[in-house]
Amino acid sequence: RRPEMTERLIFRSKVTGFVRLFLEDNGFLDIETPILTKATPEGARDYLVPSRTHKGKFFALPQSPQLFKQLLMMSGMDRYYQIVRCFRDEDLRADRQPEFTQIDIETSFMSSQQVMAKTEELIRNLFQEMLNVDLGEFPSMTYADAMRRFGSDKPDLRNPLELIDVADLLKDVEFKVFSAPANDPKGRVAVLCVPGGAKLSRKNIDDYGKYAGIYGAKGLAWMKVNDIDAGMDGLQSPILKFLNQEVVTQLLERCNAKSGDIILFGADSDRVVTDSLGALRLKIGEDFELNSGEWKPLWVVDFPMFEEIEGGLHAIHHPFTAPVDMTPEQLEANPVGAISDAYDMVLNGCELGGGSVRIHNAPMQAAAFRVLGISDEEAQEKFGFLLEALKYGTPPHAGLAFGLDRLIMLMTGTSSIRDVMAFPKTTTAACPLTNAPGFANTAQLTELNIASLITEEDKEQDA
Repeated sequence: RRPEMTERLIFRSKVTGFVRLFLEDNGFLDIETPILTKATPEGARDYLVPSRTHKGKFFALPQSPQLFKQLLMMSGMDRYYQIVRCFRDEDLRADRQPEFTQIDIETSFMSSQQVMAKTEELIRNLFQEMLNVDLGEFPSMTYADAMRRFGSDKPDLRNPLELIDVADLLKDVEFKVFSAPANDPKGRVAVLCVPGGAKLSRKNIDDYGKYAGIYGAKGLAWMKVNDIDAGMDGLQSPILKFLNQEVVTQLLERCNAKSGDIILFGADSDRVVTDSLGALRLKIGEDFELNSGEWKPLWVVDFPMFEEIEGGLHAIHHPFTAPVDMTPEQLEANPVGAISDAYDMVLNGCELGGGSVRIHNAPMQAAAFRVLGISDEEAQEKFGFLLEALKYGTPPHAGLAFGLDRLIMLMTGTSSIRDVMAFPKTTTAACPLTNAPGFANTAQLTELNIASLITEEDKEQDA
């Protein structure tokens, strides 16, 4: 009954109405896809539903309608959309819930640029209509640039801080903490130059060092610029004794440092430096109130197709994303070098939506599965229907999905998607209103051919 919650739900309803009208005016058809389906490798755990009529078998609730919308394109439905419920059994954060809503879009015979242009038009029109905000044209940035400059694949461009590479300046210094990663092809040495940061106390700096440590950093070297005109005498840092004046001068010029600034150093593997300084950039932006109050959208493009995690390759988006200018043979020979024809729309540091051009022939799809360690036999078992459909003249197709809850959260200025949902789950994925999830009784479990390992004592403790 709180007025602000009522207003948000009314706002949400108006947004979905606007989206439907825009898409239908552009020739898209609202087509429902199954909720009871089977598990697909999309990154999170599935919610499973036991089948009473097929003993020992389970449905999975969809993490997205990905395969169904691709099959619709193959069947000749060339423009599809759906405002659809999706389910992911994952650890919850402020912008995640176990069940959430997507604005799901797929189209045939459109390039990535055309899909980006049409969905950008949708979001720009939506903000103009609902908030009287002109977002302007969205700039585009490659994944590599976003990670190098901002330490994130969804950079918040309201924050003016950037990661500045300085490895070339520090290769020959005596300080091995800097020179070792500076000379390592897999290493990185970069800095953040924080305006007004010289006022930070040693405790403040130590706290930032601990924060960087969460992301793998082993420490946080620093240099205060108390007086830029006083040369070395105007600087304060425990590492000054390891750096000669020429290196320091070049460093200050590279950072465009001014009196009152502080320079924070990251020196380690590329991943650790990028992650830790990227996280520090966001925290310092909040602490120093550097973020302007405006809207800063962008597209992030040219993602790697795969990333290495614990010795294996995983798809950054999903296994159905097409590579840019590669044959199946080239993909299998050099999967780490593959760039995906994918694109993410980012607004103020939040990923509003992501999409890609899809693989539209069977040999390429089979190659992508093999790269991911899915054998031809396993691929046939799990995705035989898709591989078969791909043999029948599949049109080139692409799409994008927006997180509706996250979009409404941003537009209404709230900090959690729970604030824009009716009956949200708690951080333990439970519903306090209905006490879901609940225990099934013995008769229900027997009918489903399921044996529970939970004892009566366990149930009493849970009560």
